[in-house]
Amino acid sequence: MNVSLRIGFYITAAIAILDFMMLNPSPAQTPQNSVAAATPGETALGFDQEKAVRHFKLLPDGGAIEMTANDPAEVGAVRRQVANIAAMFGQGKFEVPAVTRGRNPPGADRMSQLKGDISYWMENLPAGGRVVITTTNSEARNAVHDFLRFQIQEHKTGDSLADPGPAKRKHSTNNLGHDARPAPP
Repeated sequence: MNVSLRIGFYITAAIAILDFMMLNPSPAQTPQNSVAAATPGETALGFDQEKAVRHFKLLPDGGAIEMTANDPAEVGAVRRQVANIAAMFGQGKFEVPAVTRGRNPPGADRMSQLKGDISYWMENLPAGGRVVITTTNSEARNAVHDFLRFQIQEHKTGDSLADPGPAKRKHSTNNLGHDARPAPP
């Protein structure tokens, strides 16, 4: 990843974390009649999790966590959560309640140990955001896939549990951008 993209990611993550901290007081400061105290779906990350749809994708070089808001008014909150998840995962922290449901998912410990071999970044989607997870380390990729398969089953998303196959690489003799058979002579 080039330097300007990394800097942009860190700035986005810092803004999301500051925004999160300002919008979400500590439990000692949260009044008992607030939405956070009253709504079971509310998490420490700023919005009712029942107002978003999650999908977990296994990709040849890692995977993706996609979250989209059911209500257009929640898109900003979903994007802040996605940015926060990307930042936390990049630090090897996988304790996000909306993602782990209070358990240590398979693969999370190994992902934390191999955090230097895994890249995480946030992309905006029209109604939310996506955490893109990539690695060239096969052990890290297997841990990412274990983690995402757990999420697919835990959240009952219906996303594919199948192995996505090998990553396509650019072929040096053509400009198709992926492996391809050369044209017949």
